[in-house]
Amino acid sequence: MQYIEQLNPASLLDVGVGMGQYGFLARINLENINLFEVNGSEGKQRPKAEWSVRIDGIEACDVYLTPVHDYCYHNIMIGNALTILPTLADNSYELVLAIDILEHFTKTDGLEFLAQLKRIANKAVLISTPKEFIPQQVEANPYENHRSFWQKNELIENGFSQILDNDISWVAISKF
Repeated sequence: MQYIEQLNPASLLDVGVGMGQYGFLARINLENINLFEVNGSEGKQRPKAEWSVRIDGIEACDVYLTPVHDYCYHNIMIGNALTILPTLADNSYELVLAIDILEHFTKTDGLEFLAQLKRIANKAVLISTPKEFIPQQVEANPYENHRSFWQKNELIENGFSQILDNDISWVAISKF
């Protein structure tokens, strides 16, 4: 969140929103004073139309969506990210997040995924992926299966040259 706050994007795409935690954190940290209107002893929530930061998301499994998503995100696109991302315009978001998503793709699809993320971002892409392979098969949601393992040098070779300190995951940034 520290990096996101420093970048202070006006638009953000969260790919693989899951439970919506990053959309929620981004919303309250980037928008904070714009979320509520306080006038003396009266307070009310501002409508989304008055918020200054656009936060959209992509989620493959619609059963994950909760009221948190309705509150935090302007728009959530449902489906496979590799199908949705090519439909988005170049440079359409200042920041694109893909937190713990890359390992769910094969290497070939993962390379295409990274290229698409960079194509639609106009300031930065922030990704994370585990430093060790963690086997995961989820029968109810095959999008959750882990299909690849990524090393630091592979991320750097694909334009993610800034690596943030983290014990568990590679947290990598590609800036433009």
